[in-house]
Amino acid sequence: MNFKQLKYFTIVAEEGQITSAAKRLYLGQPALSYQLRQLEEEMGARLFIRKPHGIELTQAGKKFYAYASQILLLAKNAQTELADIETGKSGTIKLGSVSSSIGVLPSQKLVAFAQVHPGLSFDIYEDNTYGILDKLEDRLLDLAIIRTPFNRTKLNSVKVLDEPMVAVSQGDLPEDLNLGKLSKYPLVIYRRFENLFTETFNQAGLTPHFVVKSDDSRTAIRWSDQGLGVALVPASIAQAYAQGRVRKLTIPAWHTQLELVWLKDQVITPLMSDIIDLYRQGNGNGIMESKN
Repeated sequence: MNFKQLKYFTIVAEEGQITSAAKRLYLGQPALSYQLRQLEEEMGARLFIRKPHGIELTQAGKKFYAYASQILLLAKNAQTELADIETGKSGTIKLGSVSSSIGVLPSQKLVAFAQVHPGLSFDIYEDNTYGILDKLEDRLLDLAIIRTPFNRTKLNSVKVLDEPMVAVSQGDLPEDLNLGKLSKYPLVIYRRFENLFTETFNQAGLTPHFVVKSDDSRTAIRWSDQGLGVALVPASIAQAYAQGRVRKLTIPAWHTQLELVWLKDQVITPLMSDIIDLYRQGNGNGIMESKN
């Protein structure tokens, strides 16, 4: 049994005549009759009662007509959906994101993209950068938005956002915060940036006092909000969550990026390609490939 035989059968059932069905199919009557006999033999049931002026479905034929119609419809729907996936009209994107991407995800451009692709759906997976990278390497994700620094060896990336660190505090802070002044405050930090902060202070001959180290910038802000110290967090996180005073920092080394990443050997679907292009056009920096 094949799709061609199912199509022949349903059209004969709808026409009620071999002659008119053959015309509709642009097929000779003997060839059509042969296909129907083969189908009956394969199904092990009589599907038609042949009469002088046409044919009539048997009870088995009526049941089989319902199944055949459903199978053909499912096949047509599958073909349409697969074609939409190939052309980038529909599909599911498995997108990983770190908690500190809250300021840019969902972005206006991604929402606008989804609105003009009604067949698109997102499966969002949230974790820290290391967890997201593990999921990406295990092929559980198509794309991910993560924060620098990270190992680029197996990844291609497009920059989503370049932002400075800011200081957040419940108490007063001077407008012109520099390393010397910051070194006098108890600091609440996101652990991933500990080495960056420590190195910068040490290069200036200063020793920072980290009163709290956390695995989430939002947690750092919550501790700072309770008056325990000055939180050093990315600007977008402060904008989204900080309740205290926020001060800009003019320390060049204290910048971080959010980047859209994918595996170098990943099979890129049309939808993935469109999303990558969406972010690539937004920053003008193109794809950053590791040289390792």
